[in-house]
Amino acid sequence: VQLQAFGGGLVQPGGSPRLSCAASGSVFSINVMGWYRQAPGNQRELVAAITDSGSTYYADSVKGRFTISRDNAKNTVYLQMSSLKPEDTAVYLCNAQIRLLWSTPKQDYWGQGTLVTVSS
Repeated sequence: VQLQAFGGGLVQPGGSPRLSCAASGSVFSINVMGWYRQAPGNQRELVAAITDSGSTYYADSVKGRFTISRDNAKNTVYLQMSSLKPEDTAVYLCNAQIRLLWSTPKQDYWGQGTLVTVSS
């Protein structure tokens, strides 16, 4: 199973890009899917997460600006970002808790990361 992230790039302040991350391969279930970010010199932080039933979590720094969603049929999670600020500049990584078989425990999988640079 692999997670592949799309989106990102250079965005102007106030921009609204959308990130997506798809899990490929055979899975039994995907529980929580989320987006983390890591800026240079900073620790990795959880930005937003969503459960398979649709419950969501947002970091205070992005509440009201970012929206996380998922398409369970496509094993894909999205992060719609808006009102971007220069301090949102970071590598964004997707994460998923995946159970490969009904008998196996959940494991964390990570995407390759996509750089979002907010600059004019």
